Amino acid sequence: MSAALATFRSNARDVRGALPNWVWAVLLIAFAVVYPYITDAIDLPIIGGHDDLLDASIQTLGYIIMALGLNIVVGMAGLLDLGYVAFYAIGAFVIGWLGSQHFPNVNDGKGIHFLVKSTSAISHQPIPGIHLNFFLVIFIAAAFTALWGVILGAPTLRLRGDYLAIVTLAFGEIVPRVFENSQSGFFGIGSTDFSNGRQGITPIDKINLPWTTDTFRYPLDLKPAYWVALGMVFFTIFINRRLRDSRLGRAWIAVREDEVAAAAMGVNLVRTKLLAYAIGAAFGGFAGVFLGTYNNTVNVDQFEFGFSVFILCMVIIGGMGNISGVILGAIFLSMVNRNLLPQLNTYPDKIGLNFDLTSINFGIFGFLLLVMMVLRPEGFIPSTRRKLEFHEAEGEAEIDALGGADEPQLYEVRHQ
Repeated sequence: MSAALATFRSNARDVRGALPNWVWAVLLIAFAVVYPYITDAIDLPIIGGHDDLLDASIQTLGYIIMALGLNIVVGMAGLLDLGYVAFYAIGAFVIGWLGSQHFPNVNDGKGIHFLVKSTSAISHQPIPGIHLNFFLVIFIAAAFTALWGVILGAPTLRLRGDYLAIVTLAFGEIVPRVFENSQSGFFGIGSTDFSNGRQGITPIDKINLPWTTDTFRYPLDLKPAYWVALGMVFFTIFINRRLRDSRLGRAWIAVREDEVAAAAMGVNLVRTKLLAYAIGAAFGGFAGVFLGTYNNTVNVDQFEFGFSVFILCMVIIGGMGNISGVILGAIFLSMVNRNLLPQLNTYPDKIGLNFDLTSINFGIFGFLLLVMMVLRPEGFIPSTRRKLEFHEAEGEAEIDALGGADEPQLYEVRHQ
């Protein structure tokens, strides 16, 4: 079995090696760019049509950004975070504050506008509220959530394992409750309404290009929103790759493997951990701004604990620490949650059973995760280190099947 698997992987590497890596990258980017036109040409009944497929893809791109952000904390630095939804909430509310009419009395009712359409198309009067350009808000939100990432990380520096999980879970529960109860200041302190309670903030400004005052008119046309999300994903991947190969990325890996040994070798644990929390949180807010404007609403009901677990599952199933694996895990779980589980509910009627499968959707989802963890605990595309942790014997068999290797080659394979 191990020899057959090694042969299959060898053939796969031969196919991949037929073209340089940069050619594969260009082909993948080209496919991603023209993907909306491909969805126009196909109509899959299980998906619900090309518009629904593109809408699901746009949501998935937002999840990919958050999964890559959480991968920095969990996959690279080895810090368990069960409250990641808090950063999504903070980023979403930033676009609610800076891209809506939520503060109508600002500037004597005339509002504040920067690189956006400043007058109503109907009344031709200044639009009240604060309206900053989307591409400015995403970086404001990233910086703001990074600050909150540091605030979360500071009390957890001495914690590990279950204790760290409990503290981060608590933070993920506290933030939505703060927004839920901040209609009259924060818990009754002050008079400013920061969240509109359970009603949330709506509508949210659509995306504006910096050089024009016109807004993207989705949902009538989803393609512009898709391309913006795709650009944000490419930016996130670029930053992740640069971080992974940097001195900071190697410090994260050292802390993940052995914190005591890393400290003994001169790694500053406080700085390293806080940077992991800050950068991971920044990407959570980065995605929160996009999903807030795309969904046209920001509401505390969107920020439940289950969402943190959902994003964490993407990281674990895809392959902790591996960028490509996390992306694949995000796509897989997003499509399962969006399309497979609802489709399963149609089968009881086909066999004459009066049973609603939606009541056990979480049970089905959990069963699929259980099967995945039993059959492939290291994830779809694990990092080399993690794969060797689970399949060190198989790795040696793979080397033997490929014709053997001398000691330097074996060392390189085990430690790349």
